[in-house]
Amino acid sequence: MSGHIGGTYPNFSGRVVTEADPDPDYDSVRMVWNGAIDHRPAAVAQCQNAQDVAAALIAARIRGLDVSVRGGGHNFAGNAVWPDALTVDLRAMSAVRVDPVTRTAYCQGGALLSDLDTATQNLGLAVPAGTVSHTGVGGLTLGGGFGWLTREHGLSIDNLRSAEVVLADGRIVEACADSHPDLYWAIRGGGGNFGVVTEFRFDLHPVGPIVQVGLLFWPLSQGTEALRTMRETLESLPAGFAAMLGIGMNAPPAPFVPERFHLAPGHALIIVGFGAPDVHEKVVAGVREQLPPLFDLVTPMPYTALQSLLDDAAPPGILAYERALYLDALTDDAIEVMKEFSGRKSSPMSFAPVFTLDGAYTAVDDDATAFSGLRRPTYAVNFACIAPAPELLAADIEWVKEYWQALLPFSRGAGSYVNFMVEPDQERVVAAYGADKYRRLAAIKREYDPENLFRHNANIKPAA
Repeated sequence: MSGHIGGTYPNFSGRVVTEADPDPDYDSVRMVWNGAIDHRPAAVAQCQNAQDVAAALIAARIRGLDVSVRGGGHNFAGNAVWPDALTVDLRAMSAVRVDPVTRTAYCQGGALLSDLDTATQNLGLAVPAGTVSHTGVGGLTLGGGFGWLTREHGLSIDNLRSAEVVLADGRIVEACADSHPDLYWAIRGGGGNFGVVTEFRFDLHPVGPIVQVGLLFWPLSQGTEALRTMRETLESLPAGFAAMLGIGMNAPPAPFVPERFHLAPGHALIIVGFGAPDVHEKVVAGVREQLPPLFDLVTPMPYTALQSLLDDAAPPGILAYERALYLDALTDDAIEVMKEFSGRKSSPMSFAPVFTLDGAYTAVDDDATAFSGLRRPTYAVNFACIAPAPELLAADIEWVKEYWQALLPFSRGAGSYVNFMVEPDQERVVAAYGADKYRRLAAIKREYDPENLFRHNANIKPAA
């Protein structure tokens, strides 16, 4: 243990790193996925277990330090390493254990999606999670968690059966339907507002190991026709399929893309089939016949490869900023806004991924979890500024803000998916949950974190 602040950390078996430690220790442990973040926490407590987390939280309260929590460190705003705070670092807690008989995964709070997917796919199982493999399981799940399996099996939180949670006062509790049920409700969508989850217990589903993937790409010049074709495809997509739109993305310089189209701007539709290859090919062929793409790729691939398919679009150290909205429909007016703004970005890496939320997602009652979205068919639109250089970042931050503002009149309002909130002011947080759900969350916050220790997030303030 090194870098003590005001003395030792009682009962702490990990290591504490501060600026006093030799380079590169401090700089390496404070770096997060977003290279635009240069936060300098007062200390980083590298925890080995739940007891270490409890000791770190107690020490922070005694010393009057703010607290931030790091799992995957993938939050765009850099909440994991808040300036001058004590960062509770869970990266050493990344083990995943799978029980194939009960189809249950026991996943520690510092695990990445790649850790979870690798362990579960070894047994032909999976839990709905995100779409970038170096995302942290913890942050993704606490906000809701959607990805390729959401139409078939719901959100990550819909498959969360219990969690081990370290509370602000250092208590370690189990949250499930029969133990702390109000906390269990709150952590399923309420973000990191209520404690540090050191272990998640997920239900698993048979998936893969091979899935069918089709990617179709159209140029910007066919924007209106392409986006309307995508809309019609999504509206008729059968069960056993998932889809994502890449609005205004540049074609990857990949072997399957003809060299003359490398980095060409346009729109992509990714269609994933979890059943027979011929059924998937029929769906893709129908899209191809409706509007022939500039190029396409149809191939089987391991589910784990699908889960890392977008990794190159969001490499660690890239400069990033985001906003998001929910759309109930891809109306012609919304499509025209998307078409217009897709040609305005500066960075070739910036684009607007659109996730379809329907199927099993809608089978859960709105009030069953704290999730910040209504359980009706929805499009989650993410305006992602991804830039390799500061000048491109500055230009596309403005592009994201203007794009978001232009699409706002056709959306459900300023509230959005809390995991996509970089600037979560109080008005937007309340709008995300709705007034009634927010009031319930605030009452639970008062019970479990009355001092608002966990506040560097899309914050829910304790009820008065």
